[in-house]
Amino acid sequence: MQAFQKPNITFYPTQQNFSGFKFSIVIPTWNNLAMLQLCVESILKNSKYKHQIIIHVNEGTDGTFDWIKMQDFDYTYSTENAGVCYALNAMVTLAQTDYILFINDDMYVCPNWDVALNNEVHKQINQLWYFSGTMIEPKFSSNKCAISPYDFGTSPENFKEAELLNFISKIKPPDWFGASWPPSIVHKELFLKVGGFSEEFSPGMYSDPDFSMKLWNEGVRNFKGLGNSLVYHFQSKSTGRVQRNDGRKQFAAKWKIPSSYFYKNVLLLGDVFDYNQTLKFKKDIGFYWAKLRAWWIAK
Repeated sequence: MQAFQKPNITFYPTQQNFSGFKFSIVIPTWNNLAMLQLCVESILKNSKYKHQIIIHVNEGTDGTFDWIKMQDFDYTYSTENAGVCYALNAMVTLAQTDYILFINDDMYVCPNWDVALNNEVHKQINQLWYFSGTMIEPKFSSNKCAISPYDFGTSPENFKEAELLNFISKIKPPDWFGASWPPSIVHKELFLKVGGFSEEFSPGMYSDPDFSMKLWNEGVRNFKGLGNSLVYHFQSKSTGRVQRNDGRKQFAAKWKIPSSYFYKNVLLLGDVFDYNQTLKFKKDIGFYWAKLRAWWIAK
C-alpha cells in the first residue's frame, strides 16, 4: 500500500483573547459543511462555558473554506485530505487553553455536555487521565459505550432535535471504562508529551487505540467515559473516501498486542466504571495468547 502523503497545511490563528475559556475544541472536517455548521452551532448553543473552537478544513471545496473565512474561529487548512493525525496535531499548535477536546464534525453536543467533563477534569490531582463523552447513535452498534439504536436523524435535514432533547431528559447512563475516542479530552501538556497522534497511522485508522496506548505508557490509568456528557453521533463517515491504512496490523506490530485485547481486556471498554477496580495488563494465559495473535496479525 502506498504511504499516505502529508499535504501542506497552512495556519490561520485569530487574535482573540481566550482568557477564561475552558477547552480548545479541535474539529477536523472534509467537505461536510452542513454537518460542521450543526456541530459548531450545538457547541455555541449547548455549552455552559466558553471554548476555543479550532477547525481543520480538508479541501473545503463544498463551501467550507469560504464559510470558515467568515467566522471568528482559529483554523488550519490543506488543499488535500490531511487525515486525522496530521490535522489534529496541526490544530493543537493553535490551542490557547490547557485542555484539548477532540470531536468529530458529525456530532451534536447536548445541553451542558461540557459541565460533566469540566467537573471531572477539575477533580484530578495530576494530568494522568483521559475522558470521553457518551455517544447516542441512530443505528445499532456493538460498541458497549454507545447508546443505540435511537434514531433522531441521519443528517441535519432530518434531525429531530426536540425528540433527542426529550429523550436525554429521561435517561441516566452510567460512567464507563475505556475512554478512547471522540468526544475525548486530554491535558495539552500530556498530548504534547506523548507526541500527539501518531502520524504513521495516517489517514487515521487505529490512531485512537494507539494514542491511548501512548497515554498508558506515560502512566495514565484513568480512562473514563462520562454518562452525563452526551453527544448525538450522526455516523456520517468520510472514511470511505480514503485509502485506509492497515491500522490493525500497524498496532499489532508496534505494541506487540492486538488492539482488541487492549480495549477489551485492559481498558475494559464499555464496562460500568468502578473506582475500586484498577486497570492492568494481567500476565495470564490470555495475555500470552494475545501476544501470539499480535505476531500473526503483524506478519
